[in-house]
Amino acid sequence: MAPLSVSVVGGGVIGLSIAWECARRGHAVTVYDPDPGRGASHVAAGMLAPVGESYFGERELTALLLECARRWPGYAAELAAASGHELGHRTEGTLQVGLTADDLAELRRLWTHQRELGADVVALDADGLREREPLLNPRARGVLVESDHQVDPRRVVAALRELVPVRREAVRRLSDLEADVVVLAAGCASAALGGLPVRPVQGAVLRLRGQAAPRHVIRGYADGRAVYLVPRRDGEVLVGATVEERADGHATAGGVRDLLRAATDLVPELAEHALVEVSVGQRPGTADNGPIVGELAPGVLVATGHYRHGVLAAPYTASAVADLVDGATLPLLWEPFSPQRLTGRR
Repeated sequence: MAPLSVSVVGGGVIGLSIAWECARRGHAVTVYDPDPGRGASHVAAGMLAPVGESYFGERELTALLLECARRWPGYAAELAAASGHELGHRTEGTLQVGLTADDLAELRRLWTHQRELGADVVALDADGLREREPLLNPRARGVLVESDHQVDPRRVVAALRELVPVRREAVRRLSDLEADVVVLAAGCASAALGGLPVRPVQGAVLRLRGQAAPRHVIRGYADGRAVYLVPRRDGEVLVGATVEERADGHATAGGVRDLLRAATDLVPELAEHALVEVSVGQRPGTADNGPIVGELAPGVLVATGHYRHGVLAAPYTASAVADLVDGATLPLLWEPFSPQRLTGRR
């Protein structure tokens, strides 16, 4: 088909990935965002965790996320080659652990569910867990999820910004944009711009820095407190994440305390690390926790509402939206996540 002009509203990992995919297919693309890459993508930990983020009653979403994860290795290689950026893509797997009997009882329910979905949940005895992660609290018990990986979202955003033009402008009305196709990918701002039922779910992430860091992503419970730890190769360790139904942009003292307590309970060495950053972001949530991807109106497409899964879903979202720009239909895995299921529009 003939090249089209495409305006993408939103310069986070979703919007930039869509813009790059459309540009690779020959379309003329412009991204609009007054502060590109500084929203939820800037705070995200970057866990590529379709298994770790698999919850009861979300089978359609889990199937979609498993396909999203399958696409990440190829996408990471292509993006790194095109941009010259190292993305922090790591494939050691994720340890899911708990400290107390109650922690492990809760995790066993989740592991049973994950295995029923066909996930590669590998049981480890105490020695096996210590061998893989010597810094773990000796009381910890858990499993290895080999397919749950990680990437550094800040590096991904920086790479994408090298490849697509971004105008640092706020869009007040989608109708102001003169383009063949407009793609609304503005996270929580999509609610006002597109009349969509997207709400902000606030989360705080801590960044620690010290001499020793875990080898794997670690997620689980410490005396009932949920936490995840994401190590970077440069010695940084991310600790997250709180979940709060508000959007004031402030981390609470109690939330930071609980994250630090859980993190240092699981990995005592982290108590000696410096706390170098507390960042707060708003995840775009929906009523059913699923994304909103599809046609919103003639000439207007939407890709938002990814909640916890924006980084994981970015490559497959970009491909699906670019298919719509090209005049094709959405892949079947995306059908349950059309905007019509939440808006009532036809």
